Amino acid sequence: MSAARTQVRIPVTKTPKVYIGGAFVRSESARTFKVSDRSGAFFGNIPQCTRKDLRNAVEAAAKAGPGWARRTPYNRAQILYRLAEMIEARSLELVDALARFGERASDAERGVSVSVDRLIHYAGWADKYEQLLASVNPVASPHFNFTVTEPMGVVGVIAPDRSPLLALVSMVAPVVASGNTVVALASETAPYPAILLGEMLATSDLPGGVVNLLTGFRREMLPTFATHAHLRAVYADVKGEDRRALRAGAADSVKRVRFVEGAAGDWLSDSAQGLEFIRAFVELKTTWHPIGS
Repeated sequence: MSAARTQVRIPVTKTPKVYIGGAFVRSESARTFKVSDRSGAFFGNIPQCTRKDLRNAVEAAAKAGPGWARRTPYNRAQILYRLAEMIEARSLELVDALARFGERASDAERGVSVSVDRLIHYAGWADKYEQLLASVNPVASPHFNFTVTEPMGVVGVIAPDRSPLLALVSMVAPVVASGNTVVALASETAPYPAILLGEMLATSDLPGGVVNLLTGFRREMLPTFATHAHLRAVYADVKGEDRRALRAGAADSVKRVRFVEGAAGDWLSDSAQGLEFIRAFVELKTTWHPIGS
């Protein structure tokens, strides 16, 4: 009796998708671009998002915005903490993904660890920043005058290629901690960690549409980030001509632009976190109330 032939099983490979409005979708144009790992071997086809995908993401973020802004700061803190728990639970997978795209194993491990800590940091700030940024103002008239913070709305985030997970988390966390929603463009050269992050967002307590993650080419997407009228601010780690293009487009569409500068770009450092990054994406509302008759 002949021995049964051993069958070689072909593994099922993942089909990467972007995360928009709480759902995993392919690019609206169905375009993809190839990504290779550090050895040069083909890894996968990543969605090449278009301006239409960005507009769809902005619509999803705008729809989710009012509900997210109405959440209590304490509840937003709980949700960010829960996301940190989920990243911690899948840390080995994230470390492997970062190492596969060029980071040393020790750097990848540290980057994932700091990403978790960064979310915990902003979870701690979520119900405390108001006490420091708001104020009661003395005025020389019979009025009670006070200033409180309000979220800006939909904020665009353009992440750098380096530190593809930690930089993205560090830029998104302070924006959503203060009640804003986000449309983020992931690293162009190493987008896969952002796709994994999207999977964690989908199974966390974060409502769909609060954070939307796109992949694609910066040169194609940046002009729409700059000019889209419903993006109230853009937070970007870009240089040179990209900065000039963002400034010019933002001037026409009247939006706030913040660039990653100096020590803040050292994503592993404590200088990359803190109250100032929340302050950059809130608006201050001052109210005058008469006293007496």
